[in-house]
Parts: sequence; structure tokens; C-alpha cells
Amino acid sequence: MLLSASVAHKAGSHLLTVQLVSFGLGMVVCLSLALSDYRSLKKFSWVLLAFAALLLLSVFIPHFGVVSHGARRWINLRITTFQPSEFAKLALIITLAWYAERFKRQMPGFIKGLLIPGAFISVILVLILIGKDYGATILLATVSGLMLLVAGVRWRFLIPTGILVVAVFAAAIAMNPVRRARVMVWFNPKPGQAALEYQTKQSVIAFGSGGWKGVGLGEGRQKMGFVPENHTDFILSVIGEELGLVATLTVLTTFLVLLICGIWIAFRARDSFGMLLAFGITSLISLQAAINVGVVTGALPNKGLPLPFISYGGSNLLIMLSCVGLLISVARRAVENPFSARDPEEAEDLVPSPVV
Repeated sequence: MLLSASVAHKAGSHLLTVQLVSFGLGMVVCLSLALSDYRSLKKFSWVLLAFAALLLLSVFIPHFGVVSHGARRWINLRITTFQPSEFAKLALIITLAWYAERFKRQMPGFIKGLLIPGAFISVILVLILIGKDYGATILLATVSGLMLLVAGVRWRFLIPTGILVVAVFAAAIAMNPVRRARVMVWFNPKPGQAALEYQTKQSVIAFGSGGWKGVGLGEGRQKMGFVPENHTDFILSVIGEELGLVATLTVLTTFLVLLICGIWIAFRARDSFGMLLAFGITSLISLQAAINVGVVTGALPNKGLPLPFISYGGSNLLIMLSCVGLLISVARRAVENPFSARDPEEAEDLVPSPVV
């Protein structure tokens, strides 16, 4: 699909070549993590989070941070660019999983359960939001909230906090004319707003043109200047047009299978750190895929999130493959029966009870 999308950009096989390099590097990291013990990450959780924060800050350094489409999301590595928010997603999930296991007895309380983890979560989210990566902010905030809920934080603490986060984020969107216009058009489309709806409408046209079997690989027309960012955020529309509804449903089914596998791995994890790590990673991949599908089909307002494993983008592919490696590592050390651990304390850690 990247090779097909390259035709519209007159890039030849450049996009495919760059992505294959990222894929090769990602597979090395994936296999390394799969063969290692995921529990060793607990020693470096805070280091990873601090490094992620430094990377997010580095995008604001002149001539080092890259500005594109009015956003600061990338750093210039000379030979390529890297998106720090992708690394920050995984670093925050690892740190949250470690923290929740370390203070598992105190998680139902407000201070240890919400205030302290909420502080370092907020630091990462604010840094991503300042760089105008609204999609990644929404995604990571949702994943963090779900992880805290599974870790045992009380509903009565999470609900008011969630409302406050939504209010702050809504205010940030309201102060950004472009994002505000996108949301308002999605809520209440009116005549004369064709320019704001253009990308989504053209994407929907691509799906409709493909029908059941598609117009043929490489034969799509909507990618020829009609659907912007067709090689990144809107690559699913190229799949839908060229390979049809059958291929689109195959992609969605694959993500559903990955979701089920991830939940099963989390359920069978040997300890609470592995359970939360697998749950956070599964939530990250599944929610990102769901948001991307919602955007390209017009079910959600337009926001920049790539389709995991498929969209062009080396940073996202590298981190997604790293996530898969960690899932495999957790699965390789799983218990046969999650309800029969070696001792009562471990059994309680494996299946934490939600506290209302």
C-alpha cells in the first residue's frame, strides 16, 4: 500500500524503502525484547520516563526540533526524523505498570493512587499537547486512565479527574482555531465548510469507490491528490478503494484478534507488572487503530494518528513492534492457571479486584 501511495507523491519506492529500514530495526528490537525478561524494565522505568520527557522538550530546540503543519512533533536526527511522543507512550505505560505494582496496596487511595501518578502523567501529556499533538494526547490520556482503573483506583477519584482533563483539553481545542473548526464541522456540518470537510469526504468517497473487491492494486484515484496524507493517517482509505471492503474488514479483524490476544496475555501474566504492561500496550494499539478508523470513516473529528503497523512513519512502526516484543515476553512467562499462583499474595496480584 505504501508503494501504491508513493505514486501520488512521485516518490517511487522511497517510502517503501524507508519503511523497510524502520521495519528491520523494529524487528531487531522486537525480538530482543521478546527474548528478554520484561521484569528487567522495572529497574529503568523512571529513567525511560525522564528520557522521554527530555526528548519531548528537545522538539523546542531551534534547528533540532522540526515544525510541520504548525506542530512541533519531531526531532531532526540528520539522516531521518524521530517523533518523541511515540517513545513517550511506551515509557509512560512501563512506568505506570511499575508504579501500580510497587504501590498496589495504596492504589485505592487518593494520594498514592491518583495524585502522584497523575502528576507524572500530566507532565508527559502537557509536553505532548504543547507540541500540538492533540491525537496522541487524547490517546495517551485514555490509556493512562484505563490502566489506573485496572490498577484499582476508585471510580469516585477517576470520574472527577476525567471530567477535569476533558475540560482542560476542550479549552485547548477552543483556543486553537484549526482544531476548533474541525470539531465544530464534525458536530454541525454546514454549507460553505467544504474545505474543512474535504479530507474526510474524499476518504469516504474512496471507500465507496472500492466496493466489495476494490478497483485493483495501484488503480486507486483518490490518492492522486484528492485524499491528503494518504500514505500516513489515511492509508486505510487507499486499502478500501484499491482492495475493497473485504481487505478493509480483514485489517479490522486482525486488530480485533490482536486485542483478544493482548487481553488473554494480560490475564495470564505472571505478576501485576506484566498484567498492567500487557493491558496498557494492548489498549494503546487497539485504541490508536480504533481512532484512526473512526477518523478516516468520518465517525470521529479529524486528528493525526497513524494506523498501527500500516501507515508510513518509522517512529510509530518502531514503537509498535517494540510493544509486540514486550507482549511476547509477558506471554512467554505466563502462568498456566492465573488462579493457582505459588502463594496467596501472588494470586491476589494476578487478578486485582476493582474497587468502586
